[in-house]
Amino acid sequence: MTSRRNGVTERTSWRAVAAATGAGDRARTEAGVRLAYRRAGLPEPERIVWVRSPLEAVRLLSGTPTEGGEAVTGTGASVRDAVRNRPVAAARGLLHTRLGPAGWSDHWRATGADLWETTRPLVDRVRTGVVEALAPDDRKEETRVRLLLLDAVLGQHDAAWLAAFDDLDATGTAPASDTSAGHDTPDSSPGLDGLAEVARTAGWWWPYENVAVVAERPTELHRDEAGRLDRGDGPALAYSDGFALHAWRGLPVPGEFLDSLTALTPARIRDEENAELRRVMLEHYGYDRYLEESGAKPVDRDETGVLWRVELPGDEDVVMVEVVNSTPEPDGTSRTYWLRVPPTTRTAREGVAWTFGLSAEEYEPLRQT
Repeated sequence: MTSRRNGVTERTSWRAVAAATGAGDRARTEAGVRLAYRRAGLPEPERIVWVRSPLEAVRLLSGTPTEGGEAVTGTGASVRDAVRNRPVAAARGLLHTRLGPAGWSDHWRATGADLWETTRPLVDRVRTGVVEALAPDDRKEETRVRLLLLDAVLGQHDAAWLAAFDDLDATGTAPASDTSAGHDTPDSSPGLDGLAEVARTAGWWWPYENVAVVAERPTELHRDEAGRLDRGDGPALAYSDGFALHAWRGLPVPGEFLDSLTALTPARIRDEENAELRRVMLEHYGYDRYLEESGAKPVDRDETGVLWRVELPGDEDVVMVEVVNSTPEPDGTSRTYWLRVPPTTRTAREGVAWTFGLSAEEYEPLRQT
């Protein structure tokens, strides 16, 4: 899908859109919101109200004014179905008709599937974070908050779906070269250009009959190589109002827990009752360091290395094999490596063999490297 700025046509990088942080162009966003309403056959909203995060949006829609004192009343009914769901369904149906079921599946895998796999957990975490902040122990209030969250259009986090419809023109009609079958007419076009413009420049937004509430994008986003939320020294996702999510390699963790990682000791790790948090501690502290400092004892030793084991209450054992690189470093020393192996490992040879995808019987190295 392309956009046009200053007379220049630009093709959107939807992966970059999904990961964008910082304030966007509010004028472009508001123009996109109004266009999305018009494409849906609706009057433009009377007001467009900006908030700093999805959390502030739900608070505003629940009756709490924004930091600037702005409040919303008389929003009217949600028009998300008309503004977002129907156009997306129409675009999907259009491509499904042209490409066929198998062709659509191939197209989705080639365009938006991978991006959605990394975006969907992020969307779920934001929703969970809002619920935990506003209704931690109230089931009735939790239901109300979740329903408000379902009124949201995902903005930049709809990027995967918009990527799949990139070959549709501004009004949702397929390129002229593909319309020979006669399936595509302006009357049936989904009209995704308004949605796409908001996605390029803003975060989640809530369309109602009389008011649209638009959240800014996050100010920070930190992920690991697998696309999971990940940061050890602060929030992995943060908004300008202070709403933040903390995570270690995709695992949600409390912010105060991350602050405590700088003061870890083997005893503190061993005493942690939550097995998932203990794994985070071990990864941060280093398995090799933990073994060295926790009084671990070797359980097997042979020419391939040394097998170490530490029992952890309520969790699987930490088992590692210590190996020495037979190729000396430039200074003449030999580097030692610690390799984590399955807890069922019984011998050093079995552990080293496992790292090569072999059984102990198959592993006969001529030279260790």
